[in-house]
Amino acid sequence: MIPEEIQIPRKITTQLLHLAQISPEFEICGLIGSRNGLPSTCYPITNRAEQPQQRFLLDPAQQIAAMAGMRESGEALFAIYHSHPTAPAQPSATDLAMAAYPDALYLIISLNTKGILEMRAFKIDAESATEIPLVLSDH
Repeated sequence: MIPEEIQIPRKITTQLLHLAQISPEFEICGLIGSRNGLPSTCYPITNRAEQPQQRFLLDPAQQIAAMAGMRESGEALFAIYHSHPTAPAQPSATDLAMAAYPDALYLIISLNTKGILEMRAFKIDAESATEIPLVLSDH
């Protein structure tokens, strides 16, 4: 079942937008852990893609460490995030093909929307994406 909207803390949103802004030429990527269904921790991970300007590939060792950190902290995987330095905040064909966690949310941050940062959320399953509206919270 896909939720009608996703609550995301302003603190995490600010952190993600900042990470994208300080790396405008390369896609940033990482994981977000949650407690009680609410996003709680951002785990930035190095992008190991051969063309980091256009693709992202989570560093395997850092991804494993982040997942272990989540388990130790009592968190669950909430979202996988990455940025699009020159493309809209929507899944590319590669994003759809490479999505391996159908239960996770996919957050995409765009730096190329009329000079305004944009972040959108998607559920991706079987190479199909459904957008879920984001609502900022102060938690």
